[in-house]
Amino acid sequence: MPVVRRNEPITDWQEGDFVQGFALVNRKDVRQDRNGRDYFDLELCDQSGSVPAKVWPDSPAIQGKYSDKDFVAFKGTVRAYRDQLQLNLDHCRQVTDNDRQNGFDESLLVPSTPEDLDDLKRRLAAIFPEALKRPMMRALAQEADRRYGAQLAEHPAAKTIHHAYRGGLLEHVVYMAELAVKVCTQYPEIDSDLVLLGVYFHDLGKIREIGPMPRNDYTLEGQLVGHISLGQDMLNECCDAVDGFPEDLRLLLRHLIISHHGQREYGSPIEPSTPEAFVLHFIDDLDSKLNQLRKQRREGAEGLVYMRPIGRGIYFDTPE
Repeated sequence: MPVVRRNEPITDWQEGDFVQGFALVNRKDVRQDRNGRDYFDLELCDQSGSVPAKVWPDSPAIQGKYSDKDFVAFKGTVRAYRDQLQLNLDHCRQVTDNDRQNGFDESLLVPSTPEDLDDLKRRLAAIFPEALKRPMMRALAQEADRRYGAQLAEHPAAKTIHHAYRGGLLEHVVYMAELAVKVCTQYPEIDSDLVLLGVYFHDLGKIREIGPMPRNDYTLEGQLVGHISLGQDMLNECCDAVDGFPEDLRLLLRHLIISHHGQREYGSPIEPSTPEAFVLHFIDDLDSKLNQLRKQRREGAEGLVYMRPIGRGIYFDTPE
């Protein structure tokens, strides 16, 4: 008898299982079989991972109305194909509010930070505004949190490359801020207030550039303006709201935002030209690359793996 799994994470499934529950359709393509009949080639995902899925022409699920980025209720059988598990769907439809009585919870289906969100929020609050020395900088951090804190906590930091999941932007900012505190302690000549607020604001424009999960796609504003310019606008809005905020500090913070990609060919209008801008760029680059490597490790990478965003093969050893 096959094992029946209801509302269990995708990563727990085994070959031969009959599974039913809820998932996010990450991708849906219409293809044709050898007889010219349409079938659906899908990718379903939840917080734990993803699985390829097929809706064959003779399946009732072929009549279902659902598309990519929809939440669906499904039933099907897990099969092995070319050493990979895939799900053959028998039933699939869009979810309804009534499905919540049977375990539907969208927060469990959207790719999310592996960190505990509440813990990340506590770690962020321990730095902003507590670690800032100037009263004006503390006031700026409080204004930014009032305006954008809730979105920062939930938003992805990118569409695909790094921290591209719910809570990713918060995770990125927290990791960078904690590293920035250590770097500025090691190099006391660096203005820690500038670096820390540069960390907070450097990718804040992604709140407007990219839509929230599960769509996680570029907005029109994001495509036409981009997160660097949007981040400058958001900084200026916050500075304007703090009575008497010094213009020299505003200028230095603007420079941090527009130079954090490090080089013009990587999207920065200007290259880092202050010590604090160098620190911000290298911390940002380090955290974004290590996040990509950690994702590869979580997915079981072994040996030499070519990583296109990094532009080289990376060797993953498996310690005994």
